[in-house]
Amino acid sequence: MKPLRLALVVQRCIPGAFEKNLTASLKAVSHAAKQKAQMVVFPEMNLSGYLTGPKISSIAQPVSQKLLQTLSDAADEFDISILVGMAEAKENQIFATHLVFSPKSPMEQYRKIHMAPNEQEYFSPGNEITLFRNDTLCFGIQLCYDAHFPELSTAMAVQGADIIIIPHASPRGTPKEKYKSWMRHLTARAFDNGVFIAAVNQTGDNTRGLIFPGLALVIGPDGNIISKFMDPDEKIHIVDIDLDALDRVRSHRMRYFLPNRRSDLFDQ
Repeated sequence: MKPLRLALVVQRCIPGAFEKNLTASLKAVSHAAKQKAQMVVFPEMNLSGYLTGPKISSIAQPVSQKLLQTLSDAADEFDISILVGMAEAKENQIFATHLVFSPKSPMEQYRKIHMAPNEQEYFSPGNEITLFRNDTLCFGIQLCYDAHFPELSTAMAVQGADIIIIPHASPRGTPKEKYKSWMRHLTARAFDNGVFIAAVNQTGDNTRGLIFPGLALVIGPDGNIISKFMDPDEKIHIVDIDLDALDRVRSHRMRYFLPNRRSDLFDQ
C-alpha cells in the first residue's frame, strides 16, 4: 500500500469565533498541502470551539452551504482530505460533529456517539458507526470520549477500518499528563484491533475557562508509538504512515486477533 502523509493540527480554538477559526484552519490546510500531506485532521469542534453547559447553544451552528462550498473548494484546490469539527445545530438538537471533505467528493460526517457526563444534558448523541473510504484506505472517526468504549473501535475494525482518527477537545493537565492518560487506552485500541490510531487535541487557553494541553499522536497496528508531539504551542504535526504495517500485523497468526474473535458470542 502507498504510504499516507498525515497532518495533525494542534490548534487553539476560540468558542464563538467561527470565522476566525475557519480562516486559521484554511491556512493550516494550505500549509499541510505544501508539505505534501494527503489528509489534514483538526481537533474536535475546532471551528466552533468547545464549550459545555447551556452556553453551547449560543455558538452551535448548522452546516451551512457556504461552509460546505468553502471546504469542498479547499479539498479540491489542494488535493487533500480535510477533517474538521464543530458544534452542529440541527432541528433543535446539538451534535458534536466531524466533517470529512475529500477531493471531488461530497461531504460526509460523523456525529459523536458517546457523550461525556458533562455533555449529556446539552448534546444529542449520534447513532451511526460511520466509515469513510478513499483510494488507499478505510478510516473511522471517534471523538474524544468515544475512545473509552472498546467495542466501538472493534466494530470499526470488523467493518474494515485501517486507521481510526480520534480528534479531541480534552482540557486540563499538561501535555505530558494528557499523553500518559492516552497511553492507558489508545495503544490498546490499536493493538487489539490491528489498526492505526491517530489522535490530536486542541491547545491553549480558549478564553472561556478551559485550557487544553497540546498533543498529537500516531500509534501503529502493533500498538507501538510511531510519532508524537507534546507542546502547548500550535503545530501542524506531519507524520508519514507506512500502511504496509497493516499487512505485517494482519498476516501474523499470533499478532492479529480479530480473526479469532468469538463473534458468535457478541452482537457483531
